[in-house]
Amino acid sequence: MQIIKDIFIWLNDALLKMTWLQDLVNSLLLKVFKIDEAGYLFKGLSFFLYDVVKIFILLTVLIYISSYIQSKFTPERTKQILSKFKGISGNIIGALLGTVTPFCSCSSIPIFIGFTKAGLPVGVTFSFLISSPLVDLASVILLASIFGWPVALAYVVVGLIIAVAGGTIIDKLHMEKYIEEFVLQGINEAVDGEIVIPSKKERREYSWDQVKTVIKKVWIYILIGVGIGAIIHGYIPQTIIEAVLGENNPFSVLIATAVGVPMYADIFGTLPIAEALVLKGVGIGTVLSFMMAVTALSLPSIILLRKVVKPKLLGLFVFIVTVGIIITGYLFNLFGYIFI
Repeated sequence: MQIIKDIFIWLNDALLKMTWLQDLVNSLLLKVFKIDEAGYLFKGLSFFLYDVVKIFILLTVLIYISSYIQSKFTPERTKQILSKFKGISGNIIGALLGTVTPFCSCSSIPIFIGFTKAGLPVGVTFSFLISSPLVDLASVILLASIFGWPVALAYVVVGLIIAVAGGTIIDKLHMEKYIEEFVLQGINEAVDGEIVIPSKKERREYSWDQVKTVIKKVWIYILIGVGIGAIIHGYIPQTIIEAVLGENNPFSVLIATAVGVPMYADIFGTLPIAEALVLKGVGIGTVLSFMMAVTALSLPSIILLRKVVKPKLLGLFVFIVTVGIIITGYLFNLFGYIFI
């Protein structure tokens, strides 16, 4: 049993945390560039170089794998799967399908429109819309590489609970009447057609296309996120961070959520900032609230969603997700020690 545990730890350190990469970066900064290890510049550069390389390596591999899995779930097949489930079971399946789509919140909205036009219940489509940017296979493994598997798995469970609860509430309140008319036109026609399973070659080509598309879309946010994280880690005093977002501030979760909403990025761009905040003593719940607000409630995605739903439904969606994020933040701050 100990041998299995040791192997797992080694694989986790070598493949996810990439401790060898951290050692390599530090060695280059010390021996080649002669930068003082105790200085702010060393800390900032070490954080930046290590995180940028690690995230791009993991992102390439994980987006390929998750896209290969997701390629089996064509719109036709997804409609067929979801149409078999009603009520809360449909919300659960919708949320789970959202986890195999490597999309940000804005990218998920066209799929949401397609599902709505296909005649799927509004609650199911909202469960998908909430879970898709919050939880996906790549982000889970990236989370594990930084915070460990207990935190990553707990994050998945919480994200799915928010998605299922949100979809169920929207379904029970019969909010379909608050979807814009143009979305409802041609309902049951948008995703009809013969279900064709792509070949392995087509799935490989699709996966590489997704890698290129996603990286092209997010690379700038990763660099910005890592840059902000490096500044936080290397230059901003811990006392300032703790005063604003520390566990002793009862409003830290509310502040983190409010700060996250105006930003537009996906989880890959927010992870380096989250990592730097945790290293500065910020509670894990506060950090997760910030990440969730950025990925699920970014201002651009809310503006785009307003184009397809009316203010009443949009307000309910924002309220449900915001409350879920805030509750999550405070619970993780209270019981986060269990996972770390």
